[in-house]
Amino acid sequence: MSASETDLHEIVAHSAANDPVEALRDALGDILAGLIAAGCGPHHLREMVWETDRPDAFHLSRHAIELAYRETFAGFRPSIRLEPRAEPGLTIRARHAAAQPLPDTLVEGYSLRELGRQYSPRLQADMKALFRQWSREGEAFRARHGVADLAYGPGRFETLDLYRPAGSERAPVFVFIHGGYWQASDKVQHAQFSKGLLDAGFAVAMPNYGLAPDTPLEGSIAQSVAALNFLVREADALGLDAGSLHISGHSAGGHLAAMVLCASDAPPIASALLLSGLYDLSPLGHLPLGRLLGFDDAARNHRLSPVARPRPQATRIALAVGEGESDAFKAQSAALATAWQAPAPLICPGHHFSMLEGLNGGALLDLALRTAEGP
Repeated sequence: MSASETDLHEIVAHSAANDPVEALRDALGDILAGLIAAGCGPHHLREMVWETDRPDAFHLSRHAIELAYRETFAGFRPSIRLEPRAEPGLTIRARHAAAQPLPDTLVEGYSLRELGRQYSPRLQADMKALFRQWSREGEAFRARHGVADLAYGPGRFETLDLYRPAGSERAPVFVFIHGGYWQASDKVQHAQFSKGLLDAGFAVAMPNYGLAPDTPLEGSIAQSVAALNFLVREADALGLDAGSLHISGHSAGGHLAAMVLCASDAPPIASALLLSGLYDLSPLGHLPLGRLLGFDDAARNHRLSPVARPRPQATRIALAVGEGESDAFKAQSAALATAWQAPAPLICPGHHFSMLEGLNGGALLDLALRTAEGP
């Protein structure tokens, strides 16, 4: 056994939950808690062994299992080996490297440890409970509203859910791009946040996109543009008003929405509502997450940062952040507002995640409708 192998530490977690997604959430949540207790993070993971009496139910090729994994560890994926066992339930054995001291680097006035906290909105919520809630509420909303699940491209992530308002033959379209640090989450988990716009007479489209690092950001941006072009191209068949197209995105989805506005092959977009997005990628290049996504490349950072792009002149733009956000996230929206000469960001009730509830009523929905309607 090599020295590097002997330096690894093991965390073991078990779940007896019958539902494989819930079992995986429970076990991975315990693994994450063990990493944090050791002063480590997902980037310290080196390998995992998943032992279960139902290996087919936990196979990573299953979309629901992959999404559940990403809910906890995003795009950080060590070697994962699935092994059958007779005992019921799921046991995960995770091996990780020890944490190393961080260099005394300051980025925008923050130490690297504090920079990581500033750009970790997950610290504001119980993410396991939140994803469970969003999954439950999204699936229930989707079932009640007769969603059209459409393919806008050939890839397995190139699908969108379309919700149409009652009694409208040619509805304006509001496209919402979900967040998840470009690496996690799904359109279904955000369905419930379309209610306010549906009630206001908008059709709401919620596209998926390929998740990083498997899909680079350039690919996710291109897919988001393709989703909008699909809606315009199929507008007559779907009963949509292609001349009244609006876009929104939250967190990483805010970044994608902003980059769509800058894309030369995107259709005309009347308004944009950008929600607590990441518009200057350079600080992230100093963090493990940023290095995983290739943000330590300064030239690529510049190309992919909306703050470095000219303001899209044909689109009305509004920004918003949650009152409980970190200073760094608030600064990201303020910087884009300044760069694009847009109004100062609306400060909404709630934190990074709960602010989305404002799309169903209150100041955030009012801002969305006011920006869409224009002067």
